[in-house]
Amino acid sequence: MKKAKLKKITEKLSGYYGEPFDNKAKPGKILDVLIATKLSQNTTDKSSYKAYRKLKEDFLTWDDVCNAELSSIRNCIKVCGLANTKSKNIKEMLLKMRGNYGNLDLSFIKKFSNDEIYKELLQYEGIGVKTISCVLIFALGRDAFPVDTHVHRILNRLGIVKTNSAEKTFEAVKDVIPEGKKYRLHSELIKFGRNICKSNKPLCNVCFLYSECEFELKKIYRKNKIPAAIKENNFIILENI
Repeated sequence: MKKAKLKKITEKLSGYYGEPFDNKAKPGKILDVLIATKLSQNTTDKSSYKAYRKLKEDFLTWDDVCNAELSSIRNCIKVCGLANTKSKNIKEMLLKMRGNYGNLDLSFIKKFSNDEIYKELLQYEGIGVKTISCVLIFALGRDAFPVDTHVHRILNRLGIVKTNSAEKTFEAVKDVIPEGKKYRLHSELIKFGRNICKSNKPLCNVCFLYSECEFELKKIYRKNKIPAAIKENNFIILENI
């Protein structure tokens, strides 16, 4: 773990994509964040947002979703892919939560510490540390560091960590990033990963972190033709619910 390098990268990225989302506490949004994050798995934020909006339009409450037929949920979210799996997981999660708590009001966890919230929500299938970290940011207004595939890939390419899973990357960096900078770095790494440090054909020829990077193929990609224009993709679903 290269702490000094992480600090340097954080400073270089700071503000590159503008001011991040103002994550004020909204405990009533806990389920919204959980479900929106589930919908965003293995698809784009734009398509998952369409599915999320369709759910909110067709059902008045999450209790209505919980009571609905799987086919109705599936039809709402088919635009974001994996609708069979996602509709089943969402319904099962809601049923289990209502069974555990008597209702679907999860605002009681706002009194919990971060560690207690991780422990409480990890009991539900399909909810991992990345999703719970998103709850901490977007519903509870806390400074957390979710690690998705973009963040995991970039921190490894830069040589800050040497890990083989997003979960291990999370464990390596979660207590190292200074408080107050975790969400901003998370947001900027996602946008950097979508627009420049892509999984396939990264734009090493325009990368402002090239000199810091330890990616073994960077010299090859550096030789590629510089694109005439980079169409940025900076839409993050959880900043828009």
